[in-house]
Amino acid sequence: MSVRKIIRMGHPTLRRVARELLPEEIGSDEMHRLVADMIDTLHDAGGIGLAAPQVNESIRLAVIEIPGGQTRYGEIPAMPLTVFINPEIEITNPEGAGYWEGCLSVPGLRGFVTRPQHIRVRALNLHAEKMELDLQGFLATVFQHEFDHLDGRLYIDHIENPTNLVFEEEYERYILPEESAAEDAQRRNS
Repeated sequence: MSVRKIIRMGHPTLRRVARELLPEEIGSDEMHRLVADMIDTLHDAGGIGLAAPQVNESIRLAVIEIPGGQTRYGEIPAMPLTVFINPEIEITNPEGAGYWEGCLSVPGLRGFVTRPQHIRVRALNLHAEKMELDLQGFLATVFQHEFDHLDGRLYIDHIENPTNLVFEEEYERYILPEESAAEDAQRRNS
């Protein structure tokens, strides 16, 4: 197991549609090594999700681990470390909500992205077993963000207003306090 280099925006692999994994590849030693490396890389980078294209492997594979608890996005349910192979997303309700997203492949920036908030995910695990999850809210956003990497898309492709792409330092200095104050005012008025 080792920490791999996370490629950044501008690298051509991030803009390619990744290929599906074949059944015989899923349980292979090579795939287990790649997943272990991706987990080490995810933990080293302090992220909550990592797609194989981000470590320059153009295959339909992602790992997601969300600690859960109270965050700037509200209370978020935990998602144990899970491997997703050849995932598919079905939008079960197109109602959207926006979050300030960041990405390990787009370091130093945040962008406000609106995405559907009710989805169903179908994928295989490392044992080639089928799994299905119904996700809402922030979790739906996380999964769409990670699986976008498998289709050669980055969160910046979804930003509707270019003024909603900011450096992380400015986000923390100006936008986050403003949003926190607005939330406090809303709670007081409720």
